Amino acid sequence: MATDVAATPAADTARDPVRDRGATDIADRVVAKIAAQAAREALDRVPEGGSKPHASVDVHRDVARVSVSLELDYPSDVARQCGAVRSRVRNRVEHLVGLEVHEVSVHVERLHSALTRDDTPRGRLS
Repeated sequence: MATDVAATPAADTARDPVRDRGATDIADRVVAKIAAQAAREALDRVPEGGSKPHASVDVHRDVARVSVSLELDYPSDVARQCGAVRSRVRNRVEHLVGLEVHEVSVHVERLHSALTRDDTPRGRLS
């Protein structure tokens, strides 16, 4: 009995399994939304009258640089909260998106104090 050599094409044996799986592109804005949500999860709470954290990302190949802007209560442990945000953002982006995160910059835009939250008008009275 003869074996048909033509029935087993050489192209099948030389296939690249990584290339054959295809590619997935995740938009930068999607990575930014994931980073912003991770920052919200890391914070104790969003200050009353404050805005939720927002993020921007810069992705090159499989490496991301993330910038997070947020507002915090005053007084609070700013260093601890920023460290928690950095850690949570890095872990969530690496786990959910599969990107390597080299840098997470945290920008505290505003501190909210109980003294600045009252609704009494300030300035001259007529």
